[in-house]
Amino acid sequence: MTAQTKPLITRRAAKIVRRRQLIDAAIESIAKRGLGDTTLAHVSTAAGLSQGIVNLHFASKENLLNETLNQLRAEYEQNWRAALEKSASDPASQLAALLRSDYQKTVADNKKLAVWFAFWGEAKSRPTYKKISQERVTDYREILKELLARLIEEGKYSPMDIAELAQGIIAMADGLWLNILISANGFKRSDAEKVMMQYLRQIFPKHKQAFL
Repeated sequence: MTAQTKPLITRRAAKIVRRRQLIDAAIESIAKRGLGDTTLAHVSTAAGLSQGIVNLHFASKENLLNETLNQLRAEYEQNWRAALEKSASDPASQLAALLRSDYQKTVADNKKLAVWFAFWGEAKSRPTYKKISQERVTDYREILKELLARLIEEGKYSPMDIAELAQGIIAMADGLWLNILISANGFKRSDAEKVMMQYLRQIFPKHKQAFL
């Protein structure tokens, strides 16, 4: 590394850190106030940075919101891919790892869930939000369908509509996220995982040990 390239790398690293600070601050503000009431001033204050820094990195509130949603989507994908890499290679273990990953704190703490639902509430009128939200489960859905097909074949289960089964599981996972967020009786991430695993034991009784 030359003396000229080192400062450039340092500046790039600092830029990445600043952007992440601002996105984390946006998550805090959205979880607290919602999308509409979040301002760049709220974000800059929460990040401990000047509003000029926010404008420098994102130029507008809308750009910041888009990048915040993109960050959540990327974290979600990184989380489930890492879970699969750590899991055994058989389809039951992989399916359990994939679906359990939805309830890890890195993607399903109350702040991030509040932000997801805030964006989903605006998705119908905001094509960018809708697109990013759909991308969250695009590859996930294909992996889920592949694992379901392998498991059905391995267990010689009665034929099932794989696409419908996968869609139902994704819808159930989203509903469990909502229960974590709004439950009045302390429904937790661990409770949601138990519900999902119980469902899988009912569908795939020959593989119930993988879903305990």
